[in-house]
Parts: sequence; C-alpha cells; structure tokens
Amino acid sequence: MTLPQRIGKYDVRSKLGVGATSTVYLAYDPFSEREVAIKLIAPEILRDQARGRLYRHLLLNEASLAGKLMHPHIVQIYDAVIEEEQSYIVMEYVPGGTLEAFSAADNLIPIDRLVEIIFKCTRALDYAHRAGIIHRDIKPANILLAQKDNIRGDIKISDFGSALIATTEQTRTQVSGVGSPAYMSPQQLRDQPLTQQTDIYSLGVVMYQLLAGRLPFQSPSNYGMIYQICNTEPPPLSTFRADLPPGLEAVVARAMQKELSARYQTWDEFSHDLAQSFRNKQLTTQRQDFPDSEKFEALRTLPFFAEFSDVELWEVVRFSRWSEVTPNTVIMKDGERGDFFAFLLEGELTVLKHDRRLGSLTSGECFGEMAIIRRGRHDRGADVVAQTTARVVTIPAQTLQHASEACRMHFYQGFLDVLAARLADANNRLATL
Repeated sequence: MTLPQRIGKYDVRSKLGVGATSTVYLAYDPFSEREVAIKLIAPEILRDQARGRLYRHLLLNEASLAGKLMHPHIVQIYDAVIEEEQSYIVMEYVPGGTLEAFSAADNLIPIDRLVEIIFKCTRALDYAHRAGIIHRDIKPANILLAQKDNIRGDIKISDFGSALIATTEQTRTQVSGVGSPAYMSPQQLRDQPLTQQTDIYSLGVVMYQLLAGRLPFQSPSNYGMIYQICNTEPPPLSTFRADLPPGLEAVVARAMQKELSARYQTWDEFSHDLAQSFRNKQLTTQRQDFPDSEKFEALRTLPFFAEFSDVELWEVVRFSRWSEVTPNTVIMKDGERGDFFAFLLEGELTVLKHDRRLGSLTSGECFGEMAIIRRGRHDRGADVVAQTTARVVTIPAQTLQHASEACRMHFYQGFLDVLAARLADANNRLATL
C-alpha cells in the first residue's frame, strides 16, 4: 500500500501499524506544529453489511471524545473526520509502545514500577468515569508508554472506541461484541448493565497478567475462557510470584471478584489500597526517591489541595521536589532569597528568629509562601529547622509561574486561606494578652 502524502491537513511521515479495520500513521500538524498519530479507517469496513453499523458506532464513539478527555494519563484526541470518502481520528502521538511487550514471564515489569503504572491507570479511569465514560476495553495493548525504551517513564491509556458514554440527555446504547474476552468482567460477558466496576475488573486482570506473566484464565477457545471467567477462580498470584507482597495480591484479588458486592466499588478504593499495599515496604529506609502514587495520595490528604482536580494534582506531583530530612537540617535560612515554598508532610519543624523560637510547624502545614507572594521583596523572614526526621515537599517559585492557570489560581486561593488562618490565630493570641 502506497504511503499517502497527506491526510486532510496533516503531512504523513510514516506508517506506525496496520489493524483489521484501520491503518495508523505518524503525521505532522503544521498548524499546531506537533507530531500526531492518525487512525485512518478502511472505507470498505464502514460499508460492510454485517459489521458496518458496529464499526461506525465505535468510530463515532471515539470521535465524540475529541477535546474532552484532558488528562495526563489519557491519550488526547485532537480531531476527527467522518465522511464517505475518508474517515480518520487524529490523536496524540505516544512513541513508547504498549505494555503488551511486558506480559510474558521472561519480560516482566519490576513490581514497584507496575504499582505506579496501575495507580496512574486507576486515577485516569476515575477521571473518565466522572465524565460519564466507561472504557470497556482495558488491556495491556491499550496502555502506552510515553517514551521509547523507558519503562520508568509515564503512561497513557488509549482507544476509547469501545467506551460506554453517558450524557445528561441519554446513554448511548450498549453494543455487544466489543472488547477482548480475556479481560472482560463476568457482567460484560453476560451483557448486564455496566458501571466503572467492569473497568476495575479488567484492570485487575491486566495487573494479574503483568505480575504473573500469564492470564488468570487460559483456554484454547473463547467459549472456554468465558466459562472460566464466569464460574471458576484463577490460581493465586503467589503461585507464580514468590516475591509478591501479600497486600498487593489481596488488591488484585479484590479487583477481580466476580460479584460486584465483593469487588472494589470505586476507583478511589482501588487506588488507595494499591498505594498502601506497597507503602510500608518502601518506607523502611530513608530515601529521596518517592513513587508518584505515594506523592499523589499524600497531597490528596492535605486540606490545602482539597479543591485541586486530579489533573491539577498530577501537575503538582510533576513539578514538586520531595525529600526526607534528618533532625537539625536547616530548610530555610533567615535573610536568604526565597525561591521556593514548601509543605510538611510528616515530622515537626521549628521556626526561629535570631535563635528565638517563634513557633513550630506540624504535618500538613504550608510555609515559605510569603517570599513568593510579596511584591518586591523575596527574602526569608526566619529560619525553619527540622526538629525531627521530616518529609518535606518543596515547590520552586519559577515552576509555579509556569503552571497551568487553574493550578496557579488554586495555589493563590490556598495561600489566602493560610494567611487568613494565621491572622485569626494572631488575633486570638492578642485577645488573651
């Protein structure tokens, strides 16, 4: 097949892959000046007498999401064209390949990294669910690595063509026969009404496979696979992984429960247990490296970040700096230029002025923000010293200036709340003198 020079306004550069119904090309958008992936639908597919209606539904599904799912761990759809002559979807180009390459026993992802990947998937799918979208086709082939040859890089969930999309006016008719049977929940296989719990089950299967190097249910036929999913229990994960933390095995087992009442009810429950299952093992030694799942969970518990959306919180995770400091460490020095502010997650800090103790800071408090928000002067007004071993999150002032507008506005609102609380506290102290 000859490589087309252009598809619509996009300059085609190379072919990325060929599927049963479409061909994916790497192209360049001269208007936005970025590389994109274009899924070009084979025209004969939509004219197919038997399956044409289904394929058109899936195409319309994906096209309807253009510009709607704006999340750091979901492949963004930029544009869609559905015409008799040519139909295609224009998407964010993600060059790293899929997790399918890591589903064999001889090429497994390290456990700590896998926990990170699945955690990010739970948050992305929760975001989609809150937008009224159930993916229905979660599998390793639809989870992409953001960078080539970098399993430690970020991930993106792709292919929402099979999604069940609810709107305020209607719920699109559920189409049977979409998705991959090996990853389907019993409810999906039985054509029952679906909620986010079907995606929770599918992600549990993905996690099982990427930990064990095999699917939980195996059969030479789809019928045998479907029977096992609906009626039998998979072998315990520890059968294949002796090094698996027990808490992590329990998380996978609960995600894959056949009955809805026994399965995780929400993505929040799933992601919380996932983060906690590996946390105790990771905290046995002091370290400077913290997994993103732990960062996200820790920030979400702070009142300061209560109004931040998941997307904005992931933004903070990316530009913040995390460290664990020992007692007597000077975190901020009186008179020095204040080029960052910070949050105390754990431990206790002392605030000093000319060696005189002004007060203390405890878990959850923000400090150092005055040097950031004051006009003209950016000098520290006191020393901040670790009284105990402490975990501190710092945010550079320059980074905050380049954050998204929504993220910055939430920070400034948070600063106002902090200052108002301090003023109220000062007034109460003065009233008792």
